[in-house]
Amino acid sequence: MKLEKFDYNLPDKLIAQEPARPRDHSRLMVLNRKNGRIYHHHFYEIGKFLKSGDILVLNNSKVFPARLYGRKSSGGKIEVLLCQNISKERWKVIASGLKKKNEGQKLYFDQDLIAELEDHLGNGLWQIKFNFSSEELKRKIFKLGKTPTPPYIKKETDLETYQTIYAKIEGSVAAPTAGFHFTKRLMNELKNKGVRFEFITLHIGLGTFQPVRASQIEKHKMHSEWAILSASVAQRLNRAKKDGRRIISVGTTTTRILEDFCNRDGTLRSGKKEISLFIYPGYKFRFIDALITNFHLPKSTLVMLASAFAGKEFIFRAYKEAIRKGYRFYSFGDAMLIL
Repeated sequence: MKLEKFDYNLPDKLIAQEPARPRDHSRLMVLNRKNGRIYHHHFYEIGKFLKSGDILVLNNSKVFPARLYGRKSSGGKIEVLLCQNISKERWKVIASGLKKKNEGQKLYFDQDLIAELEDHLGNGLWQIKFNFSSEELKRKIFKLGKTPTPPYIKKETDLETYQTIYAKIEGSVAAPTAGFHFTKRLMNELKNKGVRFEFITLHIGLGTFQPVRASQIEKHKMHSEWAILSASVAQRLNRAKKDGRRIISVGTTTTRILEDFCNRDGTLRSGKKEISLFIYPGYKFRFIDALITNFHLPKSTLVMLASAFAGKEFIFRAYKEAIRKGYRFYSFGDAMLIL
């Protein structure tokens, strides 16, 4: 399938620069896959489409201050995005403006933090080694690092704003943004209705950040990301599935965990591992029954996943209507519920 089929034009004014306030006052587009109809609501009304016994599954990964600003040996400024921790002092990072010939050179940051460029991995990706390790390195990163908001968000954003209210386990360089729309009030309201919440973890990294460059999407390879599904959560979800309850995935990262950890017989297995599942049209879903997601970038793996779940034509018809009605797009934008 050609990459260009997942492209669309979006007016810049529709790229949200901050979340709705309160967050559950974002708009909600509801897509019904059975009848092909589209409904327009606000997120605080999502309870109208949920029932007692439904299970909402959320990614509780927490964003850390992964963007570092420093200088090269030449004195030029450099921006580094920490993407994947691979040892006590080594990280995979995105650092633009560097070439393979820069291997062995050093990058200098405040607080006496220094990184050596060890290996050029291509497409702006590097392996670097810091002069501190483990907890001391973590302290340096948290002192120097900035919120790793995507480049299309021009406003400076604090870490609390770029975080879900239920974030718990640090490790992501991007937020699981479908969860931005939940407030404590809304979650309590849904719990009182009989909706259950379950939490799993995927630390968002290169798998989400790297663009699709292959002209045929089937040739794209996802970078691996660390995922955790506990035995107790897997057991409860398996029981709920067996009982015929709806499993509603909050976000594409949650979807990828559930589908990757799902056996051929439709049951989940627990565990901790790196996953690199790429979901695009033609994929047969094994576990989820519905999906809450945002409006995603053109030609991204995220819009491909949504297209796999709802059908490409339906998704792009919905996107066209969202643009016409002035919905807000991307990380801080509005939400979509696909039933």
